[in-house]
Amino acid sequence: MGFLEDRDLSGVPSIPEFYKGKTIFITGGSGFMGKVLIEKLLYSCPDLDRIYLLLRNKKGVKSEDRLAELFSSICFDRLRRERPGFESKVFVIAGDVLEIGLGLSEEDRALIVNRVNIVFHVAASVRFDDPLEYAVRMNLRGTKEMVELATDIRNLNVFIHVSTSYSNTNRDPIEEVLYPPHADWRDTLEVCENIDPYELKVLTPKYLGELPNTYTFSKQLAENVVAEYKGILPIVIIRPSIVISAVEEPVPGWIENFNGPAALLVACGKGIMRSLYTDPDLIADYMPVDISIKSFIVASWLRGTKELSPTDDVPIYNCCAGKLNNITMGEMVSIGRKIYPSMPLNDMLWHVGGDLTTSKTLHYIKVIFLHLLPAILVDTILWLIGRKPLLVKIQRRIYIANLALMYYITKQWTFDNKNLVLLRSKILEGDRKDFYYEMENVDQYQYFVNSVTGGRKYLLKEKDEDLPKARIHYKRMLILDTMVQIVFHSYLFWWFLNLSVVQNLIAYLSTV
Repeated sequence: MGFLEDRDLSGVPSIPEFYKGKTIFITGGSGFMGKVLIEKLLYSCPDLDRIYLLLRNKKGVKSEDRLAELFSSICFDRLRRERPGFESKVFVIAGDVLEIGLGLSEEDRALIVNRVNIVFHVAASVRFDDPLEYAVRMNLRGTKEMVELATDIRNLNVFIHVSTSYSNTNRDPIEEVLYPPHADWRDTLEVCENIDPYELKVLTPKYLGELPNTYTFSKQLAENVVAEYKGILPIVIIRPSIVISAVEEPVPGWIENFNGPAALLVACGKGIMRSLYTDPDLIADYMPVDISIKSFIVASWLRGTKELSPTDDVPIYNCCAGKLNNITMGEMVSIGRKIYPSMPLNDMLWHVGGDLTTSKTLHYIKVIFLHLLPAILVDTILWLIGRKPLLVKIQRRIYIANLALMYYITKQWTFDNKNLVLLRSKILEGDRKDFYYEMENVDQYQYFVNSVTGGRKYLLKEKDEDLPKARIHYKRMLILDTMVQIVFHSYLFWWFLNLSVVQNLIAYLSTV
């Protein structure tokens, strides 16, 4: 990747100048990262010509109507205040990554081929439990369709393929290189398109081999599809780790899904998660969404300002914290416990508590007695008073989510991100204010305060004016939890004292 280390950037335009007049094509624009990417491009590169978003009709809602729904997000409030009229630069291309040819009409395909300069392929299914056939169609074949479209684009400056840091979990350390595929991607497409779905489901575990799930497997193969166009297309592969709340942009704490620690903090904050099977000392690699998006934009600028040569390698960036800003699972839970007394969630079902354990047996015992049985009790009470039971269903979702995450929260990887760090050193002085990214100086405690605030506001739709009431309820739950523990441990102590062995020992000692 010599062009990264050896580039002379003295005559290179700034990032906003590079994007000036450019047309951008984005897949996955309706997702968490996609929204932040669109917002940041429109805010910090306001002279770009236009953005095309690939959107499909969804649940009876036309793709054009989905754009209005997308812009209603709080993510775009900053643009509404400071860049009014930004909507006029964004257009919908009706299509679907799941379809052959991306489901594009001839007119829309011609539009992309003739006008687009920059492509961000962000769309992916990130579910760990997708059937192999679906994950392959979305993540592998969708990528194949995208690069084939890119080969026809007349004035393509750069093609950004968003992968994942976990695409090679059968290795450690994971470096910023292309690893040999676990299977032939062409054979995989043929298998998934021609084998009976039931047979494929049975064969999937053996087909995945060392890889833990269909997500990791399909994303690894997709990287190899892209890499085959080395020297043909100006490609960049970026591998984000677990993408979470924003540090600063578009607003501190902005989040839109329950991925990563958001779900953990919410479940613990509601008092319904009391045990997690993981090592408290395991380092969790999380990347704030705005830092990730800045690296996308900087990487596209650096690749796009160099003329493509047949000898150019494919630059790969592990977009992860690595050793720059570590936090363990235990530290994250500890921070959450410090935050919640002043910022509790509404309608807690029990006091914030629980613990992490490395014993699978102990974890399952806790799940039965601290998750399932209380959920059955609460649902029974709800049913008796004529309300809809819900807690067993929630606990079932938590249990399934924990099963899917177990592989990732019980294993440790070392991610090398030297290229990502070197990339930011190439940012021009005038661009550093808007595009420079760093993880090492992010204050962990304040970051998670903002994350909890964002989780309350954006995920749970809770209001700041409800905080006094929530704090009173928190204190009640704390008193109730303390009383229950006193009663429980007193009973255990009484039961122990009344064991015949103990009684005999006491009688013996009293005679002595």
